[in-house]
Amino acid sequence: MTEELRYTVSNIGVGWVGVLGSNLGLLEATLPQGTAREAERQLGGGVREAIRSDDFFADLMERLRSYFAGRRVEFNDELDFSAATAFQLGVWRLTRFIPYGETRSYGWVAEKLGKAGAGRAVGQAMARNPLPIIVPCHRVVAKDGKLGGYSEGVAKKRYLLQLESAANQGGYLT
Repeated sequence: MTEELRYTVSNIGVGWVGVLGSNLGLLEATLPQGTAREAERQLGGGVREAIRSDDFFADLMERLRSYFAGRRVEFNDELDFSAATAFQLGVWRLTRFIPYGETRSYGWVAEKLGKAGAGRAVGQAMARNPLPIIVPCHRVVAKDGKLGGYSEGVAKKRYLLQLESAANQGGYLT
């Protein structure tokens, strides 16, 4: 089967989000950006080979709109991690199971993968996560509860955790 790439860029109310996918699943997504052009630019070169398909991603965009409006949303979409290393794949798959409104440490993720002591490597995998929110890397924090790094900056990570905490009304756990 030939890989068919599709993409969309849509205003979800808090900014413009871009999504790129293949016939295997989602490949990349952006966090909200100030302009459609910036969201498309962040999707990278794959967009040049992709077909614009707003209808194909309509349900996902609606769920992202709901998420950023502070509502609990499930992202059970098929994902295309064909370009991931085995370690990244394990980290990203496990991270999808961290419950909404909760956090886990980099060390916790490493231990669950049978790689105790590989917290730094988990952080590096998180930094390369192509699907923020859908693979909720913002829910992974340092063992002391500090936020650690985030590709879009610590302020954005704090915002996402507070958004989920408020919707969860129970706070978040470390």
